[in-house]
Amino acid sequence: MKIDRIEAYLDELFPDAGCELNYNKDYELLIAVVLSAQTTDKRVNMVTEELFSKYDIYSLSKANLKDLERILRPIGTYTRKAYYVREIASKLIKDYDGKVPNNRKYIESLPGAGRKTANVVLSNLFDVPAIAVDTHVERTSKRLGLAKEYDDVSKVEEKLMRKYKRENWSKRHHQMVLFGRYFCKSKNPNCNECKLYDICKYKKEKRNNNEKNTRRKNETN
Repeated sequence: MKIDRIEAYLDELFPDAGCELNYNKDYELLIAVVLSAQTTDKRVNMVTEELFSKYDIYSLSKANLKDLERILRPIGTYTRKAYYVREIASKLIKDYDGKVPNNRKYIESLPGAGRKTANVVLSNLFDVPAIAVDTHVERTSKRLGLAKEYDDVSKVEEKLMRKYKRENWSKRHHQMVLFGRYFCKSKNPNCNECKLYDICKYKKEKRNNNEKNTRRKNETN
């Protein structure tokens, strides 16, 4: 079966897949995941190294926004993210004495957070089976035919949860993130090295794009 091939290949490529965000405390992971929206884990790790060395959760809750913005500037949308960081710290202190709770509804209610953030946090901190659908998971799922091109992230998550065993959800999430990040990239994927290329829809996508470009070229000539 196709899903068996996919799982076997993911296990071959990333037998020890895990979160690539750096953190030492529970709230650091939560904040790092929120900061990772629309940027890379590598960039987030660069800014959180300074952020978490300078502030703990209590000083974060009272930090000057301009100081936070300066630190977060390299990851983009830093004004909004600086506000999220301070608000998250304040809410955690007020509601849970600075601890991140094993509570999906609460995590999803935090500024800048959502279902993806909750899935990452719950699976990594509390071993809750979950599949967080980020841009890498969404792209690879659709290219490998595990989801339809028009599926939104909620639908992609739902389909992956049906295809993978519950006890493997968190592992598959991490593996698909790394597969999309280092192999099945958005641009210039490593198709020549991929053992799943024969079942991948990227070749069809690429052919269709080439045909469209050819038609546009001919129409302008």
